[in-house]
Amino acid sequence: MTDRERFCAVMEFKKVDRVPNHELGLWGQTIQQWQQQGLPQDALYFNWFEGEPYFRIDRRAFAPINIGMIPAFEYEVLEEDERTITARHENGIVTKALKVGTVRGTRMSMDQYISFPVTDRQSFQQIKKRYNPNSLVRYPLWWDEMVKMWKTRTYPLCLLTNASFGLYSQLRRWVGTENISYLFYDDPAFVEEMIEFNTEFLLALVEKALNEIDFDYFNFFEDFAGKGGPLISPEIFKKFFAPYYRKIIDRFRKAGIKYFWLDSDGNCEVLIPLMIESGITCLWPLEQASDMDPVRLRKTFGKEIALVGGIDKRVLQKGKKEIEQELYSKIPVLVESGGYIPTIDHTVQPDTPFENFHYYLELKMKLLEG
Repeated sequence: MTDRERFCAVMEFKKVDRVPNHELGLWGQTIQQWQQQGLPQDALYFNWFEGEPYFRIDRRAFAPINIGMIPAFEYEVLEEDERTITARHENGIVTKALKVGTVRGTRMSMDQYISFPVTDRQSFQQIKKRYNPNSLVRYPLWWDEMVKMWKTRTYPLCLLTNASFGLYSQLRRWVGTENISYLFYDDPAFVEEMIEFNTEFLLALVEKALNEIDFDYFNFFEDFAGKGGPLISPEIFKKFFAPYYRKIIDRFRKAGIKYFWLDSDGNCEVLIPLMIESGITCLWPLEQASDMDPVRLRKTFGKEIALVGGIDKRVLQKGKKEIEQELYSKIPVLVESGGYIPTIDHTVQPDTPFENFHYYLELKMKLLEG
């Protein structure tokens, strides 16, 4: 079977010669540590979603359509001292961040969010001007060549790049988590206005792509949950988001897309029935620190939703015995039931020994190949 055939078969709970080998990636600090522990410096492409031959990670492809602000904000340093830097980023968000600890673009500390580009309807009208779906530069110059290549592909193809579009996540980028939590109740009409604009922008933007190539799946990047539960209630999901998930998914299904992933860290289990009703077919990455146990989820929801992830990243910091226990308790039963691709439940952390990750991958591949 090809990578594409395996992927599609697993998404439909069908038997495969082996389950796909996917992973989420590494922190820059993890790469730095592993290179000191034996990882060759010329071994990785550092794009795990599109495949890493060194680790036998299967290939996928993502359509690189620019869904961001055009023009973006100019990066501007607003304040700086010995320890921190406060700056306005290309997305208009102002943050205060520690200067130290950045490796390959990743930093282990969280930025402090100071302000967001949308504060009221007037500022939203200004932001909307940066989202013209017909901007000439939204599709790459080599788009036609990519379309020709994809028509004979043997690997799955996702519409848009990973973590680029979401309904809740875009609200969070525009107004911030705390502010949007108030707006759901203080000004629901404004919230719906923003969601509707975001939806129509997406549909207009990708019309060209849908007319030119068959895509296998689409991913909603949301991250609308924390360790203790979702940041939105089922009622909020049903009122504000479900209608627009259905609208997007209905249009994409007509264009031939079959599989619809939703990416959320944290514990969003209470929202899964509403996701299924809205057309979501796969949930990931099933964060174990938030009790998103894939075995329990499979027992609860059966074949109503496929699962990706669910391998506890913290176990890889321990030893071979713990790694074996984690994999044997999950992979065989879930692979047998179908609709499951095992991956680490988030980016691999720097305190994970390279030897342990190598052992994890070898054991995982052994279980995937039967």
